[in-house]
Amino acid sequence: MTRGPSPAVAIVGGGSIGVAWAIVFARAGRPVSLFEPDAARREALAGDLRDRLARLAGAGLLDEEPDAVAGRVAVHDALTSAVADAPTVVECAPESLELKQRVFAELEACAPSEATLASSSSALTASAIAGALRSRHRCLVAHPGNPPYLLPVVEIVPAPFTDPEVACRASDLMSAVGMTPVLLRREVEGFVFNRLQGALLREAYCLVRDGVVTAEDVDRVVRDGPGRRWGIIGPFETAALNTSGGIEAHAERMGPAYERMGAERGQHDPWTPDLVATVAADLDRRLPLAGWDDHVARRDAALLVLERARRASGLFPPGRSAAEPPAPPT
Repeated sequence: MTRGPSPAVAIVGGGSIGVAWAIVFARAGRPVSLFEPDAARREALAGDLRDRLARLAGAGLLDEEPDAVAGRVAVHDALTSAVADAPTVVECAPESLELKQRVFAELEACAPSEATLASSSSALTASAIAGALRSRHRCLVAHPGNPPYLLPVVEIVPAPFTDPEVACRASDLMSAVGMTPVLLRREVEGFVFNRLQGALLREAYCLVRDGVVTAEDVDRVVRDGPGRRWGIIGPFETAALNTSGGIEAHAERMGPAYERMGAERGQHDPWTPDLVATVAADLDRRLPLAGWDDHVARRDAALLVLERARRASGLFPPGRSAAEPPAPPT
């Protein structure tokens, strides 16, 4: 059986995230219709796209020539032509509620009636953006990391009014183009990505404010400490593999201390036995406690690979991040 061409994806907004999404879909073989209302930005899109694809190719992260990927991206100056035949529309307008509401109202009028309408909002919910639309059942948030062609996680965040089938289709599409979709069970401001990121930033600001440490030292602690582990495993996995006996042993030993730290900031979120048991059951499915030594060994093997890559890259001199300029010659 001959399979037909992959359906197009329409992207509304040619800023940084819009171009990044175009790369995700085009790299996976999908035609992309990219709408950008600003003429100057439209002129710059080809160069931006070409530069990013060249960097990916140079790192061995493209399976074909950059021109072949770029050739799947068509830039439009009219919203109606960009979305005319697209079963999925990804909105990438600036993070303004009023602007996104206007864009979604226009999309409701001109996109195909069954098209999924997804916002790349970082914190605004679909309820806030699309709650007034007649066809709000097809609206949701698909929040990526930045840039999504290097950070594959994407949060699929339906509103209470979103048709579950629409959310499933969005998740399936993201999986098909190489992303890692996470379907949230409940709509919350900031979703998961930014709530976790925000929790760390809030504490980081407090530590600087309270004179405990400098901003530079906060970055160094995260970069050369937990950040390296988080590059291969998440916070629950980290806790489970840091303590013989797994997550329940970790909670018993460290829970009271973390509760006191939270109390310093006016929080009261104890790790209750029921909550710990829920997390432990999930972890035991993925990392059975009986294999704890083997899981630790695999973690360490992955850290060794990352450390070799860091050293071989030449981008990480001791004490500095890749983003810092080289030290001036003495």
